[in-house]
Amino acid sequence: MPNDDTISRRGLFMKLGILFNGLVAAALAIPILRYLLSSITGAQTKGYLQWVPLGPVNEFPEGETRLATFRNPIVMPADGKTVDTACWVRRVEGEQFQVFAINCAHLGCPVRWFPQSGLFMCPCHGGAYYRDGSRASGPPERGLFEYPYKVKNGLITIQAGELPTPGDPNAALNTERPPCA
Repeated sequence: MPNDDTISRRGLFMKLGILFNGLVAAALAIPILRYLLSSITGAQTKGYLQWVPLGPVNEFPEGETRLATFRNPIVMPADGKTVDTACWVRRVEGEQFQVFAINCAHLGCPVRWFPQSGLFMCPCHGGAYYRDGSRASGPPERGLFEYPYKVKNGLITIQAGELPTPGDPNAALNTERPPCA
Protein backbone atom coordinates (compact mmCIF):
# COMPACT_ATOMS: atom_id res chain seq x y z
CA MET A 1 0.00 0.00 0.00
CA PRO A 2 1.49 3.37 -1.01
CA ASN A 3 2.33 5.90 1.66
CA ASP A 4 0.12 9.02 1.78
CA ASP A 5 3.26 11.22 1.63
CA THR A 6 4.44 9.88 -1.73
CA ILE A 7 3.44 11.52 -4.96
CA SER A 8 2.43 9.67 -8.09
CA ARG A 9 4.09 10.23 -11.43
CA ARG A 10 0.92 11.92 -12.71
CA GLY A 11 0.87 14.27 -9.69
CA LEU A 12 4.57 15.14 -10.20
CA PHE A 13 4.05 16.02 -13.86
CA MET A 14 0.93 18.00 -12.97
CA LYS A 15 2.88 20.10 -10.44
CA LEU A 16 5.80 20.59 -12.85
CA GLY A 17 3.35 21.64 -15.60
CA ILE A 18 1.72 24.18 -13.31
CA LEU A 19 5.16 25.51 -12.28
CA PHE A 20 6.40 25.91 -15.86
CA ASN A 21 3.12 27.45 -17.04
CA GLY A 22 3.34 29.91 -14.13
CA LEU A 23 6.89 30.86 -15.13
CA VAL A 24 5.86 31.42 -18.75
CA ALA A 25 2.85 33.48 -17.67
CA ALA A 26 5.07 35.64 -15.43
CA ALA A 27 7.63 36.10 -18.22
CA LEU A 28 4.86 37.31 -20.54
CA ALA A 29 3.04 39.40 -17.94
CA ILE A 30 6.02 41.47 -16.76
CA PRO A 31 6.64 43.38 -20.04
CA ILE A 32 2.92 43.85 -20.59
CA LEU A 33 2.46 45.26 -17.08
CA ARG A 34 5.53 47.50 -17.49
CA TYR A 35 4.05 48.87 -20.72
CA LEU A 36 0.62 49.45 -19.18
CA LEU A 37 2.04 51.11 -16.05
CA SER A 38 4.70 53.19 -17.87
CA SER A 39 2.35 56.15 -18.25
CA ILE A 40 1.83 56.21 -14.48
CA THR A 41 5.44 55.62 -13.46
CA GLY A 42 6.95 57.84 -16.17
CA ALA A 43 9.39 55.13 -17.22
CA GLN A 44 8.49 55.55 -20.88
CA THR A 45 9.46 59.23 -20.95
CA LYS A 46 12.93 58.80 -19.47
CA GLY A 47 14.79 59.88 -22.61
CA TYR A 48 11.81 61.00 -24.62
CA LEU A 49 11.07 64.64 -25.49
CA GLN A 50 14.00 66.10 -23.62
CA TRP A 51 15.31 69.61 -24.09
CA VAL A 52 18.59 69.29 -25.99
CA PRO A 53 21.04 72.13 -26.69
CA LEU A 54 21.74 73.44 -30.19
CA GLY A 55 24.39 75.94 -29.18
CA PRO A 56 24.90 79.48 -27.94
CA VAL A 57 22.59 82.15 -29.33
CA ASN A 58 25.56 84.09 -30.77
CA GLU A 59 26.30 81.19 -33.17
CA PHE A 60 23.10 82.07 -35.04
CA PRO A 61 23.32 85.58 -36.56
CA GLU A 62 20.16 87.61 -36.80
CA GLY A 63 18.30 87.23 -40.09
CA GLU A 64 20.20 84.07 -41.09
CA THR A 65 19.27 80.40 -41.32
CA ARG A 66 21.90 77.87 -40.30
CA LEU A 67 22.17 74.10 -40.09
CA ALA A 68 22.58 72.75 -36.57
CA THR A 69 22.85 69.23 -35.20
CA PHE A 70 21.72 67.70 -31.94
CA ARG A 71 21.96 64.29 -30.35
CA ASN A 72 18.61 62.50 -30.34
CA PRO A 73 17.71 61.64 -26.72
CA ILE A 74 16.37 58.23 -27.74
CA VAL A 75 19.60 56.30 -28.29
CA MET A 76 20.12 52.59 -28.86
CA PRO A 77 23.59 51.00 -28.66
CA ALA A 78 23.64 50.14 -32.38
CA ASP A 79 22.53 53.60 -33.60
CA GLY A 80 26.02 55.01 -34.24
CA LYS A 81 26.09 58.32 -36.12
CA THR A 82 22.36 58.22 -36.85
CA VAL A 83 21.61 59.73 -33.43
CA ASP A 84 23.12 63.01 -34.64
CA THR A 85 20.08 64.74 -36.10
CA ALA A 86 20.08 67.92 -38.18
CA CYS A 87 17.71 70.87 -38.08
CA TRP A 88 17.51 74.36 -39.58
CA VAL A 89 17.71 77.27 -37.14
CA ARG A 90 16.43 80.67 -38.25
CA ARG A 91 17.09 83.61 -35.98
CA VAL A 92 14.36 86.12 -36.71
CA GLU A 93 15.55 88.83 -34.29
CA GLY A 94 16.79 89.02 -30.71
CA GLU A 95 15.86 85.80 -28.97
CA GLN A 96 13.10 84.97 -31.46
CA PHE A 97 13.89 81.81 -33.45
CA GLN A 98 12.32 79.21 -35.67
CA VAL A 99 13.76 75.69 -35.57
CA PHE A 100 12.69 73.53 -38.49
CA ALA A 101 12.97 69.77 -38.88
CA ILE A 102 15.21 69.01 -41.83
CA ASN A 103 12.55 66.73 -43.31
CA CYS A 104 10.16 67.76 -46.06
CA ALA A 105 6.51 67.62 -45.02
CA HIS A 106 5.70 65.59 -48.16
CA LEU A 107 7.73 62.38 -47.84
CA GLY A 108 10.48 63.27 -45.37
CA CYS A 109 13.37 63.93 -47.75
CA PRO A 110 15.99 66.31 -46.34
CA VAL A 111 15.45 69.90 -47.45
CA ARG A 112 18.28 72.31 -48.25
CA TRP A 113 18.42 76.03 -47.54
CA PHE A 114 19.29 78.35 -50.42
CA PRO A 115 20.07 81.82 -49.01
CA GLN A 116 20.26 83.38 -52.51
CA SER A 117 16.57 82.75 -53.13
CA GLY A 118 15.47 82.62 -49.49
CA LEU A 119 13.90 79.18 -50.00
CA PHE A 120 14.13 75.69 -48.56
CA MET A 121 14.10 73.19 -51.44
CA CYS A 122 13.34 69.48 -51.40
CA PRO A 123 15.33 67.51 -54.00
CA CYS A 124 12.92 64.55 -54.15
CA HIS A 125 9.74 66.02 -55.61
CA GLY A 126 10.44 69.75 -55.97
CA GLY A 127 8.80 71.00 -52.80
CA ALA A 128 9.72 74.57 -51.84
CA TYR A 129 9.26 76.50 -48.59
CA TYR A 130 9.70 80.17 -47.76
CA ARG A 131 12.25 81.30 -45.15
CA ASP A 132 9.56 81.19 -42.42
CA GLY A 133 8.90 77.51 -43.21
CA SER A 134 5.55 78.05 -44.91
CA ARG A 135 4.78 76.16 -48.13
CA ALA A 136 5.81 77.93 -51.34
CA SER A 137 5.10 75.29 -54.02
CA GLY A 138 5.22 71.64 -54.94
CA PRO A 139 3.53 68.57 -53.50
CA PRO A 140 3.83 69.34 -49.75
CA GLU A 141 0.43 70.38 -48.42
CA ARG A 142 1.81 72.25 -45.41
CA GLY A 143 4.91 74.06 -44.19
CA LEU A 144 7.99 72.59 -42.54
CA PHE A 145 7.62 71.01 -39.12
CA GLU A 146 8.92 73.12 -36.22
CA TYR A 147 10.52 72.05 -32.97
CA PRO A 148 9.50 73.85 -29.77
CA TYR A 149 12.45 75.88 -28.52
CA LYS A 150 13.49 78.04 -25.61
CA VAL A 151 16.42 80.30 -24.87
CA LYS A 152 17.94 80.13 -21.41
CA ASN A 153 21.26 81.59 -20.24
CA GLY A 154 22.26 82.40 -23.83
CA LEU A 155 21.74 78.82 -25.00
CA ILE A 156 19.08 77.74 -27.47
CA THR A 157 17.51 74.35 -26.73
CA ILE A 158 14.81 72.38 -28.54
CA GLN A 159 12.42 69.70 -27.41
CA ALA A 160 13.63 66.67 -29.32
CA GLY A 161 13.06 62.95 -29.40
CA GLU A 162 10.09 62.96 -31.71
CA LEU A 163 9.80 64.45 -35.16
CA PRO A 164 7.00 67.04 -35.07
CA THR A 165 4.18 65.82 -37.34
CA PRO A 166 0.66 66.94 -38.28
CA GLY A 167 -0.86 64.47 -35.80
CA ASP A 168 1.12 66.04 -32.93
CA PRO A 169 -1.10 68.53 -31.05
CA ASN A 170 1.99 70.67 -30.31
CA ALA A 171 3.17 70.77 -33.95
CA ALA A 172 1.04 73.72 -34.95
CA LEU A 173 1.50 75.84 -31.85
CA ASN A 174 4.60 76.65 -29.93
CA THR A 175 3.91 78.33 -26.63
CA GLU A 176 7.61 78.99 -25.95
CA ARG A 177 8.01 81.65 -28.63
CA PRO A 178 6.10 84.69 -29.86
CA PRO A 179 4.64 84.52 -33.37
CA CYS A 180 7.12 85.30 -36.16
CA ALA A 181 6.66 88.35 -38.33
